[in-house]
Amino acid sequence: MNPLGVLCVVACVAAVALASPTQQISNLKPSEWLQPSELEQTPSLNEITFEKLENMPLGKGAKLMRKFYHLSQIDRSITPDFVPSPSNIPVYIFNHKGQKKVATLSNYVEEAKKIEDFGDEEVTIFITGLPESLETVKKVNTQMIKSYIQSMSQKSETMEKNQKYQKYANVEEDNDDNDDDDDDDDQSNNWDNEKSSGSYLIVIDLGNTITDMERYATLDVFSCGKMIATTLIKLTNECDVPLDVIHVIGQGLGGNVAGATGKVFYAITDHKLRRITALDPASQMAKHPNMLTALARGSADFVDAIHTSALGMGTTRRVGDVDFFPNGPCDGVNGSKNVIDAHMRATSFFAESVRPANHRNFPAIESISLKQYKSNDGYGKRTYMGIAAARDLSGDYILEVNDHSPFGQRTPAHKQNTYHGVHKTSYLQNDESY
Repeated sequence: MNPLGVLCVVACVAAVALASPTQQISNLKPSEWLQPSELEQTPSLNEITFEKLENMPLGKGAKLMRKFYHLSQIDRSITPDFVPSPSNIPVYIFNHKGQKKVATLSNYVEEAKKIEDFGDEEVTIFITGLPESLETVKKVNTQMIKSYIQSMSQKSETMEKNQKYQKYANVEEDNDDNDDDDDDDDQSNNWDNEKSSGSYLIVIDLGNTITDMERYATLDVFSCGKMIATTLIKLTNECDVPLDVIHVIGQGLGGNVAGATGKVFYAITDHKLRRITALDPASQMAKHPNMLTALARGSADFVDAIHTSALGMGTTRRVGDVDFFPNGPCDGVNGSKNVIDAHMRATSFFAESVRPANHRNFPAIESISLKQYKSNDGYGKRTYMGIAAARDLSGDYILEVNDHSPFGQRTPAHKQNTYHGVHKTSYLQNDESY
């Protein structure tokens, strides 16, 4: 029997559980109390496609995903048996000019070794979680890549200006009698040989292999994390990449995989990755028995997560040192058209924060709910959601976001007593746009 088709059997098990509350229901959360009629109408996972989720209203899609998750946990009937081959996982290496090298998980380290300045500055690893056959996913992932290219390009321009200034300063201090033509030739040759910013973005397109809901539900998160961790160890060893320049970002299920990557990396090397960012980490349906969840505090030196569909494809569970809940835990943040769109908003928010001058677009307050966030009027610790998240804080943070781009409201928190709240209001209320 198809492992996903057993949801019908699971439905019967759940119906029996509902008929015997003293034996079973006490172990279930209220959100898992489904009526038999609801269970009978619930389709199996292989009857649902990502495209169908895109065409469902947000609330309906979120409710369906919660049903699937709860049913999958009753008897662990869905097993993690999908592991894509490394040679089938596309990998793209982008530099500050937007140029890219195309490889796979099997050989991207060899391609990186050919780049002279690789690892001189930050290396960002972006693990995707859904296929780009979905227009929403393709658009958002393209935004993410463009944001990093803009950021890397700015770093490169700053470096070039500094180098150029230093060269002219050296020329002015040079009192020898070389003629002007020789000086010009030397400067031209040096300019041609200048290095880039040394920053690179590596996109591990795991989402390209998750082509349907069956693969989504049965992905072996730990095995995928182990594969990626092995390549990162090779990258640090053979390309001389310091650990303190590596930032791993995981999208949806890719966030769960990123957590497993960090744990395996630490288990093998006895060193932790610097930072892991999870963009709407997913409710993981298939899990290995007696194994802790893949993504958690400790997966890296610092773990942060952005939850934009906590009651849909995401999770309400705290998974990081700092967990951000834009507009509070919800089916999907304001403006989301469907559960796929809501799931991808976390990537859109992070991409916006990466762009130059936007690092502090998303000020957030430590709170446990949107109601508390509003009633406290800004009391409590503050940090910024996105690339500028403070690494010396922990807890759940709430903020409000706009329905459309630019999403960051850049509204400062008031009445702060900690050093995280001393920034001037005017600094965050610039009307800059991108």
